[in-house]
Amino acid sequence: MTRILQRQVPPFFPSDGPIHAFLIGEAPGPRGADRSGLPFWGDRAGLPLYLALEAAGMARVPPQAYEAWDGQRFRDLGLAPSLSGVALGNALAVCPTSDGQHFRAPSDAELRDPANQARLRAEIRQAQIRAPGRLTLLALGRRAGWILAQLDHGCAMEVLPHPSAQGLLQAAPNRGKGLRLVDLQADWQARLAERLVQLRAETQRVR
Repeated sequence: MTRILQRQVPPFFPSDGPIHAFLIGEAPGPRGADRSGLPFWGDRAGLPLYLALEAAGMARVPPQAYEAWDGQRFRDLGLAPSLSGVALGNALAVCPTSDGQHFRAPSDAELRDPANQARLRAEIRQAQIRAPGRLTLLALGRRAGWILAQLDHGCAMEVLPHPSAQGLLQAAPNRGKGLRLVDLQADWQARLAERLVQLRAETQRVR
């Protein structure tokens, strides 16, 4: 069984240029960001996210990454994406676990911990400095949306379904009965890419 490292995963910002949106997930995944050190990079839920970012022209992903989507492999090979116009982060900066081996959802106490809230506020301020207008936070999943709603961040905020299979099925009509997961993922990717393009256009008009 894979040991969870609980590495602190910092936010991922573009090397330069404006930031139009800050996407914040719930926590690093055990086979993804906990290994790679980059938000969503290698997480199962990160695959549709990076595909959406590429479709919006906001990320460049090394083609070999799609051959085997795995955070440890990415780290070993030195594979990393680049971002443009968007930043990525997590509501909790470490992969949550109770026994060092099994992933679990972040607890209320972990999310509401003063140190965690201070970290989130600092990361949001860092993104706000680079936003041409009012920064938009895109919370991926209800848990991320829940803690962000408790912070006085001064940003616009939207809560999207988490791109995991569970998150997409729960958000779908009739809990996804009769629907294929691959279709839900494709729809989520298209909607996110479209929204990111809209946000970029809106903030560019402010400049």
